[in-house]
Amino acid sequence: MRLLLISDTHVPKRARDLPPPLWAAVAEADVVIHAGDWVDVSLLDELSSRANRLIGCYGNNDGPALRTRLPEIAEASLGGLRFAVVHETGPAGGREKRCADRFPDTDVLVFGHSHIPWDTTAPSGLRLLNPGSPTDRRRQPYATYLTATATAGTLTDVTLHRLPPQT
Repeated sequence: MRLLLISDTHVPKRARDLPPPLWAAVAEADVVIHAGDWVDVSLLDELSSRANRLIGCYGNNDGPALRTRLPEIAEASLGGLRFAVVHETGPAGGREKRCADRFPDTDVLVFGHSHIPWDTTAPSGLRLLNPGSPTDRRRQPYATYLTATATAGTLTDVTLHRLPPQT
């Protein structure tokens, strides 16, 4: 199962649309996971219509229209793994333990908020993934997203993709 992980898209405030390479990745993915900060419901509608399957949660910049359609925490079983998707996880210090305690029945936690790519594994085995942002790199050198494969209870091919600068 091919997964596409994105977060903090901030469309249309930080970009008018998602970058073309990301839309191409949407078309190739079996599941698109969005960890919040959509900003406008139009992107949710567009991703819903173009993705084979969409799993997402709302973020701190998402208003009532998005919060009525999305949960604070999304959960799904994909490729034999238990996924949770949440926008905020708090400070980087102590994140693995804090998230392992909060999500004890989860194999992979996808989160956003910081716009900083993150890939670690807690001592409990919980994999924590933050895809960064494809539209608002902030202090990061590149705008980014993640892809991965989930099969038979194993997550493989986790790849951070750098996007070209927006013009």
